[in-house]
Parts: sequence; C-alpha cells; structure tokens
Amino acid sequence: MGKIISIVNQKGGVGKTTTAINLAASLAVLEYKTLVVDADPQANTTSGLGFDPKNVKIGLYEVMINDALAKDAIFKTEFEFLDVLPSNIDLVGAEIELINIPNRERILKGAMEKIKKNYDFIIIDCSPSLGLITTNALTASDSVIIPVQCEYFALEGLGKLLNTIKIVQSSLNPELQIEGLLLTMYDMRLRLSNQVVEEVKMHFQQLVFDTIIQRNTRLSEAPSFGKPVIAHDAECKGTINYLNLAKELLQKNGMTKLSQFEPQTI
Repeated sequence: MGKIISIVNQKGGVGKTTTAINLAASLAVLEYKTLVVDADPQANTTSGLGFDPKNVKIGLYEVMINDALAKDAIFKTEFEFLDVLPSNIDLVGAEIELINIPNRERILKGAMEKIKKNYDFIIIDCSPSLGLITTNALTASDSVIIPVQCEYFALEGLGKLLNTIKIVQSSLNPELQIEGLLLTMYDMRLRLSNQVVEEVKMHFQQLVFDTIIQRNTRLSEAPSFGKPVIAHDAECKGTINYLNLAKELLQKNGMTKLSQFEPQTI
C-alpha cells in the first residue's frame, strides 16, 4: 500500500513543483513505483515531465469533478517506475464546482484509494493556496513535506499553514503527519541562507530534513526541457540533493534496501 505525500506551502516560488517532480523521479530511479499528481491549475508538474497540459483530455479535474477513474488519467513517463496524473487549466474551476458536492473535502481521497495499492509513493504537488483542492490533497495524504526557501520572510505564512494542517487533522484526517520541512534555494555563499537554516532548525528541530536543496542552474533549467533534473544532468548538485532527499525519506519510513542508499555528497 503506497504512502501519499503532499508537497504544500501556500507561498509561491518556494520549490513545491521542483520538489514534487524531482523527489518523485529520484524515488523512481531507486526503483520505487511512484505516481506524481499535479494538483495545481498552473500544471507546471505536467509540463515539467514533458506533457502539454493543453493535450490533457482526462486529468485531475475530470477525476475530481466528472467521476473519471484515476487509473484512466495516468500517463507513463520516460522512467519505468514513474507515472503522472496530469492537470490543466480546467482545474481552476474545480474550487467553485466542489462547493456544492457532498463530502467535497474527501473527493481526492476516494480517487486515490482506488490506485494507492499500485504504488510505493504518491506525491501530490499542491497549488500555492489553502483552498479546497489543497484541502482535498491534505485529506488524502498520509503526510506532508513543506518546502521552505532560504530567503527573507522564509517563515512568513508557516503558522497559517501549520494551523490549516491542524484543522485537517482534527476534522478530516487524524492520521496526517508532517513528514518534514525541506530547506530549498540554499546558497552557501549568502549569510542570509545560513541564518534561515539556523532559524528554521531552531524553531522546528527534528521536523527539518537533513538534506538541503541548493540553488543550481541545471535544476532550474530542467523543466524547460520537460525533464526531471536527473534526466537532464545526472551529476549536478540538484540531482544529488534530490537523490539524497529520496534516500532520507526512505530511511525515515524504514524502506531502505541494500547499500545503494548511502547518501551521496558533492
């Protein structure tokens, strides 16, 4: 039975989509069957994996609003162990259309339960909001990863997000856990980056992943090629960072196997 993890932060530009794509691809390279779900109307995860959102006839919108089966919306990627459930601009309307649906917060959970057994991990890329689609993702998930950029105002809005998670835990999904806070966009040359790392670790301690995602040109340009960074440049910092994150996630969940999971350094 697969573990469902939402990548969530209502702030934009913190590395949610980058993390969803590259964590999922890293897990797939390590031969864990992985599905990435694009729950953002911008559909950047869809395009970042080489699919044109305009050509998506059955995607997350159809699954949540038109009762399409999730298995019929899944695309295979170039990676043997990586699939994607894509999105398109239609998902913008789902927020409004969900309002009048009974049990509207549990629509995605019902859809995921039908395919969960087919995967080791399901990674959901959430939109930069705390609306109904994100609430659906949190209700469907076993845990959340919260990307936090190593920049000014890094902790701004985190209190609201953590409060939303508490509300979901108390009323919709008592099993929901925080998998960890992930520090992103780290530049070791900047004092501010180091200050943010210290501040986040001081506030959240054991909840912070040891792996830190560094700023990396190859990581930034990979989406324009419709590829995860590991397929764009297998030896760059971005690739190694996300492989290490995947290994750390596996270790936290007691799923490591063989010595291939020794973290790499660069």
